Amino acid sequence: MNDTYLITQIELLLRLIVAGACGFAIGYERKSRLKEAGVRTHMIVALGAALIMIVSKYGFVDVVQLKGYVLDPSRIAAQIVSGIGFLGAGMIFVRKQAINGLTTAAGVWTTAGVGMAIGAKLYFIGVSATVIVLLVQIILRHNFKWMPLPESEQIDIEFDKIADSIAFIQKKFASNNIEIINLSADKNGNDSIHVELFVKLPQGYDPARLMDLFKDNPHVKSIEY
Repeated sequence: MNDTYLITQIELLLRLIVAGACGFAIGYERKSRLKEAGVRTHMIVALGAALIMIVSKYGFVDVVQLKGYVLDPSRIAAQIVSGIGFLGAGMIFVRKQAINGLTTAAGVWTTAGVGMAIGAKLYFIGVSATVIVLLVQIILRHNFKWMPLPESEQIDIEFDKIADSIAFIQKKFASNNIEIINLSADKNGNDSIHVELFVKLPQGYDPARLMDLFKDNPHVKSIEY
């Protein structure tokens, strides 16, 4: 084993270590917020992407030297982007009208890109991308006055009387500038009805005030938001 070979292997190992460290940083931020994918998932994704990138670039050097063989190193690397989709799909789930896991899935996909960059010896790009991802995850999860975001709420209401229940809801929300995005109703029993709403609240509206809108209706059996 000559010195050149040893130095090359150590340098390739360094790429895996750096990729794993970047994956750790992104994963730790997600884990600290109790998200679906944490430290281990992000580290393994970054390591795996870097490993595949290394194999794609250097794993077929002996074959390329043979006459009549033409290889495209980018083809293996391209499969990382499409293959990581199975992880992302497993992290995204829909609960009623709320979609959860999109940011984490996007983070895992980007972590794969970080691993690919470092595996290709683009250290500065890979580390810079890691820093940018962390800044986006940490800073933009706060609401800023200069960047107001609409607030939404999922509401479930149970009425013991079907008559005028929908009209009552529409009137109450209209008078409070609450926009109904989606409404579905299911009849339960003889004359009771379950109404499920997804609404857009006015800026600065306290969701706790939703309970007060229905307290004067004797036919409201339960309300949940």
